[in-house]
Amino acid sequence: MLTRYKKNMEKIAMGLLSFMPEGKDVKKLQQTIKEYETNPDWHLYFWKEEAVLGAIGVKIENDINAVIQHVSVNPSHRNQGIGKKMMNEIKNLYDEKYAVCASKEVQAFYTKSLENDPENDH
Repeated sequence: MLTRYKKNMEKIAMGLLSFMPEGKDVKKLQQTIKEYETNPDWHLYFWKEEAVLGAIGVKIENDINAVIQHVSVNPSHRNQGIGKKMMNEIKNLYDEKYAVCASKEVQAFYTKSLENDPENDH
């Protein structure tokens, strides 16, 4: 289930985002979390089952696009479709108001997720 980021979950967010290639720099990671906390156009969500297993971040651009810019799944829960589930939930949340797309950092994963989704037969 997708749940919205809250300040008291900062350490969990930093832990999950640190698994991304650009998440190794602690200062940059702290800036990213700060941006999610203060910028009204940045939205961070967690994928929660029995525990928080993943995080996905969206940036609204020009009130037109919802850009998926961060996708991270706990390494011990990868290859179980969690990233794909998060992307589908984001599409469901934002599709009516925005064009949902992906940043260059997550574009390959986003495209792969769409290719493997029978609902996206184009």
